[in-house]
Amino acid sequence: MSHPLTGPLGDILVVDLSRALAGPHATMMLGDLGARVIKIENPSSGDDTRGWGPPFVGEPGAQESTYFLSANRNKESVALDLKSDDGRAVLRELVVRADVLVENFRVGVLDRLGFGTDELFALNPRLVVLSITGFGHDGPEAHRSGYDQIAQGEAGLMSVTGSGPGDPQRVGVPIADILAGMYGAYGVLAALHERARTGRGRVVRSSLLSAVVGVHGFQGTAWTVAGAVGAARGNHHPSISPYGMFRCGEGAVQLSCGSEGLWARLCAEFDLDPDAEGMRTNPERVGHPDLVLDTVEKAFAGDTAEVVLQRLSRAGVPAGRIRGIDEVYDWEQTRSQGLLVEVDHATLGRLTVPGPPLRFFDPAGGEDTPTGHTAAPVLDQHGAAVRAELAGGPR
Repeated sequence: MSHPLTGPLGDILVVDLSRALAGPHATMMLGDLGARVIKIENPSSGDDTRGWGPPFVGEPGAQESTYFLSANRNKESVALDLKSDDGRAVLRELVVRADVLVENFRVGVLDRLGFGTDELFALNPRLVVLSITGFGHDGPEAHRSGYDQIAQGEAGLMSVTGSGPGDPQRVGVPIADILAGMYGAYGVLAALHERARTGRGRVVRSSLLSAVVGVHGFQGTAWTVAGAVGAARGNHHPSISPYGMFRCGEGAVQLSCGSEGLWARLCAEFDLDPDAEGMRTNPERVGHPDLVLDTVEKAFAGDTAEVVLQRLSRAGVPAGRIRGIDEVYDWEQTRSQGLLVEVDHATLGRLTVPGPPLRFFDPAGGEDTPTGHTAAPVLDQHGAAVRAELAGGPR
């Protein structure tokens, strides 16, 4: 079984039993790297995200969710009723041929369908299985369903996000789902590397809970090592100052003084006293957030954001603007990094969609990034072709 997309995973076949976002994001990452991904969907309505909107695009009766388009490029769609004999028979044939199977059912669902771990490895001992849940496969709360915002709250992320300690906020994208997918794809690649040595597959497990805890970073060790509980600090860093958003005479900028040298440069450019009371060292500045904010914003008050950015650049202080999503995709730097790709959709025609965040180069410096990306499929777009391919015998 083969397909036209090039890439380092061009010889890998992935069977995608997942829906919504964590699993589909993982399989999209594998597809971006050249793997062939066959997405198994419910015949009645398909992946849940096909109904998530607005926005929807397309003609009435043939509309597509932009949410679905965001997580399912480089995949083929096959509709199977896994409660039917026919559906299970097709899935068994795919499992025999597959390198990877990805699922994010609740614990026990795949077993009840007749595809528990023992059954999968009996069909294909070389199979790598990625299983993603909400709160883990075992433990006292393994039974819980996983939804991104609930996981953001339960895993502590919302407590350190927002304007202040009394204003918990979710991150503006489904970050728990996306991180779980990223960690899952990372685990799959490790298991495939191991399989090349041992000849055996294995099960890789992740969850929304573990993915968010996995990115606590300095907030995690602040508690486990120092006993300090992190709290939301708005647009300012809890351990580095000044580091965050500062308003100007018109607009706002973001800057980072990650060293005392950068603080001195900022002060020299804007005629501030680097040794002023409460601002001499980074720990002092962190301890006086209102003083730092007031001092820096007063220094910026006479200039527009554009002028402040020019002055910060001249001083060598890392800084940037705050762009809207539309501005990001119009930005030439975004386009230069291959972060937009053109694809042909079965019903919507030619589309521009966000592209993969990785690029590849050969040792001589020539770019060898995977090309030939395909749009997210319509429901069962590839069902007949895949069934015919399976009827033709093993790959």
